[in-house]
Amino acid sequence: MEMRGMMGGFYRLSEWIMRLSVTNVLWLITSFPFWLMVIIFLGAKDTEQLKAVIIPLAIVAPFTLFPATSAMFSVARKWVLGDTDVPLFKTFFRSYKQNYLQAMIGGIIYALLFAILIIDFQVYLKQISGFQIIAYLFVALLLLLLISLLHFFSLLSHFHMKTIQLLKNALILTIGRPIRSLIMAIGAAAVIFMSTRFTFLIPFFFGSMIAVYTFYNFNLVIQKMMLLKDAAEAETSETEEDEEEKKA
Repeated sequence: MEMRGMMGGFYRLSEWIMRLSVTNVLWLITSFPFWLMVIIFLGAKDTEQLKAVIIPLAIVAPFTLFPATSAMFSVARKWVLGDTDVPLFKTFFRSYKQNYLQAMIGGIIYALLFAILIIDFQVYLKQISGFQIIAYLFVALLLLLLISLLHFFSLLSHFHMKTIQLLKNALILTIGRPIRSLIMAIGAAAVIFMSTRFTFLIPFFFGSMIAVYTFYNFNLVIQKMMLLKDAAEAETSETEEDEEEKKA
């Protein structure tokens, strides 16, 4: 029997708190080596310590963080598409296993790209005099890469594609849908900001809230693209029918 009124609202709210928190905890546990290194990174006191942690961080991320995040996005996808009662553990670990290889390969590529951009930023900012302004171009490229990463996880959870196609389409969506991508980035940044202010969000809601918000925006883009495609196909079909009638 479905609850209504205020009690029903509290019950649905508690369900969503449970879903988000369980999924977030699963994400943190399956990517624990990465977050352990992040804690070490944040505790570094000088540049040498930072450099010593960054390289292992980049190596560990593709094998832990990326597969875990792809699994979290797969759960978020189910929720956004209406399957809110999906079994959390089964869906998470099944998706973790199924998407592990593609997530890992994508993670390696993204880690290399991030490393290259960060190194170029440091070189132009500190070592090449007169070209510091170019360093900020690499900051813009880093932001684009971060947004494309969100699209990558959404694509990985939603479509069956080769890894290179996922990477290509993530970049196309980032550049081709700038307003929606910007909205997506602002929302994710807002969650990160709130998590720094209210640290209890980190273990229970940080990742899962970003995943739900990101996939929701991604799904809006995909639905709009499908509508445009259907309209174009219908217009083409009508044109062909008109031509056949003229010939007849």
